[in-house]
Amino acid sequence: MATDRVEFFLKFLTQPGKIGSITPSSTRLTKRMMANLPLEQMRLIVELGAGTGVFTSYIANRVHNDCSVLVFEQNKEMREALQARYPAFFYASQAQTLSRQRQELCLPKADCVVSGLPFATFPGVLRARIIRQVYDNLANDGIFVAFQYSPLISGLLKRCFSRVETGFVLRNMPPAFVYMCRK
Repeated sequence: MATDRVEFFLKFLTQPGKIGSITPSSTRLTKRMMANLPLEQMRLIVELGAGTGVFTSYIANRVHNDCSVLVFEQNKEMREALQARYPAFFYASQAQTLSRQRQELCLPKADCVVSGLPFATFPGVLRARIIRQVYDNLANDGIFVAFQYSPLISGLLKRCFSRVETGFVLRNMPPAFVYMCRK
């Protein structure tokens, strides 16, 4: 939506360290991120850095009624807009509180964590803490899928996950690496 793009751009201008891009993810990036995820079979999906809800919308249109979705977005206005659009989902602000949020909501370990967080803009300690939270909160056969605009987190992901596949989406602004990680 055009209004989402304008909102995203304005947030980027005021908070470039927290909003990782000037525009929401493209349809091509969304399809690449979600292509091999059996969403209809999942019990819990976690989304980190939901922004204007590009991935949230995709998830909402494909999950079954018994699937819980926990969405993290630290920008209050964006999070509230998502809550209004998808009221059946759970919401929180800080990705590094994933364990606590999941336990407080009595949710199972996640089948999948989808991330749009701009890890390259985070201090190394925070980056590692969030990746550890993701790993600790994934089910044994869980999947972590993330996109990034640089290969910065590649080494960290390879140290944490047993299998990491890397792809690239050229037709996105900017072009993006896609990481599909398995526990």
